[in-house]
Amino acid sequence: MHAGVSATIFTFQNKCRNTIWPGIQPGAGKEILRNGGFRLKFGENVSINAPVGWSGRFWGRHGCSFDQTGRGSCLTGDCGGLLACSGAGGAPPVSLAEFTLDSPDDYYDISLVDGYNVPISILISGGKGICKSLKCTLNLNRNCPRSLQVRYKKRVVACKSACLAFNSPEYCCTGAYANPSTCKPTNYSEIFKEACPDAYSYAYDDATSIVTCKGANYLIRFC
Repeated sequence: MHAGVSATIFTFQNKCRNTIWPGIQPGAGKEILRNGGFRLKFGENVSINAPVGWSGRFWGRHGCSFDQTGRGSCLTGDCGGLLACSGAGGAPPVSLAEFTLDSPDDYYDISLVDGYNVPISILISGGKGICKSLKCTLNLNRNCPRSLQVRYKKRVVACKSACLAFNSPEYCCTGAYANPSTCKPTNYSEIFKEACPDAYSYAYDDATSIVTCKGANYLIRFC
């Protein structure tokens, strides 16, 4: 990080009843923050400084168990069985908070394109521009269609995207559907959009989902 240049502060907050293990995947060539993952107990706040120009994504892992060496597994969002994801992404379905900082503004969004596992919100502190807070606080697992459900001991722990569940061009916006004019919302993506209007529900959901801000700090809240 350049001396004298102010960084962006990301604060992670756990409002869930259970422990959450945030995962962090940087963009290509960007710094791995906090080793890519850490433990966040109920009611706990953890702040991390991100260098100028950082980009990447955050998600919440739950149902995790790790040994003293940091090896184990998570029910959702697992990154190769490691506490410190070290640059690896989370296994979908996961609710994502995505950021590109200082380009020249900050661009950020909540994405359910890879499905949903835990409620996630991006709350803004300071900054200039649109700087809108984004929230996805509804528990989508309760209304997840049966064909999209990920279950553990008869309980729905995550909700797949239609792309992940069916792997067809229509749902994945690939092939003949690889542009905004042919890839439209589906019955499945509209369930996600209705539950979390602020979030991306499919690949070309840009108009209602991406926001810009400049010079803000961000609170990533789970539940």
